[in-house]
Amino acid sequence: MPLFLSCPPGCTDANSHWQPVCWSWPSFYIKTSIFSRIKVLTASFVLHRPFLPIFRWFDKSFSVVIYKNGKNGLNAEHSWADAPTVAHLWEYTLATDAFQLGYMEDGHCKGEVERSLPPPQRLVWDIPSEVQAQICSSLAAAQTLADDVDCHVFPFRDFGKGQIKKCRISPDAFIQISLQLAYYRDRGGFCLTYEASMTRLFREGRTETVRSCSNESCAFIKALEGEETKEECRRLFRQASEKHQNLYRLAMTGAGIDRHLFCLYVVSKYLGVDSPFLKEVLSEPWRLSTSQTPIQQMELFDLKNHPDFISLGGGFGPVADDGYGVSYIIVGEDMINFHVSSKHSCSDTDSHRFGAQIKKALADIMTLLSADAKTSSSSKGAVRSKSK
Repeated sequence: MPLFLSCPPGCTDANSHWQPVCWSWPSFYIKTSIFSRIKVLTASFVLHRPFLPIFRWFDKSFSVVIYKNGKNGLNAEHSWADAPTVAHLWEYTLATDAFQLGYMEDGHCKGEVERSLPPPQRLVWDIPSEVQAQICSSLAAAQTLADDVDCHVFPFRDFGKGQIKKCRISPDAFIQISLQLAYYRDRGGFCLTYEASMTRLFREGRTETVRSCSNESCAFIKALEGEETKEECRRLFRQASEKHQNLYRLAMTGAGIDRHLFCLYVVSKYLGVDSPFLKEVLSEPWRLSTSQTPIQQMELFDLKNHPDFISLGGGFGPVADDGYGVSYIIVGEDMINFHVSSKHSCSDTDSHRFGAQIKKALADIMTLLSADAKTSSSSKGAVRSKSK
């Protein structure tokens, strides 16, 4: 696993520049107490620390990143666990700290001081010149990768899962189809889309893939953009929503296809059997990689009564060089947080532009469904009047 020290270009002594900024306990779940104008920079720093990609310890399961102003975040290496596990740990830690342990008026933690703990000891490393050269070259490579990440974090407050459920639609299906519409408008076409589904119904289950770009979602988007009638668009949207929910159920219950294909690939490599089909399928790029990070897996506190503790949620980088990474967090009944990432080096992608397309897609689909709900209400009212 890579270890990066603060080694500026042309450095001659890595030891003299070593300044720890996080502890090696806990890449990619960000928790802060409130939204602010620097939320994007905060998320970027926890993810990869732009301009100085050091002290993100990927030989550890996670790193806690603590800032001078008391804000903190969690950077988690992904191989050992998935988002719900890390988010649950971090949310429990923050809620316990804020609502059970607490602080005194002078800002110190409540509780007894443990004076028998040994003081921290700084480790001074004797770094050979050959290793020092490798550190500097690795830092330059990491610097290039970190600087290339275009990160955009924003809250969507126009509505949340509460209003979506009133339309009798799954919130996840609604958001996923909205992402498909946003991508179509942003890039002028469709792409292979990855949505992570949990398989925690099984012992040591991790994830399965929901391929959320379906024939049904494409048909709805083409109808909507082709100015089909509202009734036809609503019919196609509900078909697409039902298809997505079915795909998600299959993935959760072990009936997905991608982990099966990957196992076949591993076996083919072990047996030395060449498979053109597997090579083709597994080499297709995921230009839209998405994931929902659950919050409040335990009811630790009331979000409405404690809005200052609403989290930014978590995010990750794009999977493909010309693609987007989108993480979304459903907060309570009335808000959805989004993390959008892409690469500056790709002229076809722009995280802020795509974020604007996501907002518009969400609003347009809600307008479409709300009109249907109003029509249904009016029809029911008319029937009641006649019966009277």
